[in-house]
Amino acid sequence: MSNEEPCRFECILPLVRGKAFELVVDHPSAWWISPFPGSGGAIRECGIEPRPGGTCYEIGQDGRSRVWGTILSIEEPLYVRLAWQVSAEGEPIADPATASRVMISFREAGESTRLELVHSEFLRHGEDADDYLQAMAVDGGWKKRLDRMVEVAAGKEFR
Repeated sequence: MSNEEPCRFECILPLVRGKAFELVVDHPSAWWISPFPGSGGAIRECGIEPRPGGTCYEIGQDGRSRVWGTILSIEEPLYVRLAWQVSAEGEPIADPATASRVMISFREAGESTRLELVHSEFLRHGEDADDYLQAMAVDGGWKKRLDRMVEVAAGKEFR
């Protein structure tokens, strides 16, 4: 896999499209798994400001705030596109212009929603691009987060 190729994922959320969009964008704390080392995955709060230029952030148990993305474009309930501001080393990337891109699309699938996620432009991560692409393409990368979305969507609180 070349760093110019995107990694692609999809899952079926057992929610109608509007509710699936709401889960992902309005309730990220329900499914988010921190990409930052040292967080142990434990976060106190996670949020997405649903507007172009809005931040995607988490606040750790230690009170430390970290930005993991910036919204580039958003169209409810169709898609959200963001700059992925986490380096291959798990450090925040300050400038969204130098970060890779993530596109999350929501497709109607009867009473469910097919969520499609494409993470691209790994070349922006420099020398670590190929390794980072591989890391995000395996079970510990996006798959883990999408599996968590499915688990939460299947729960009673989102029905």
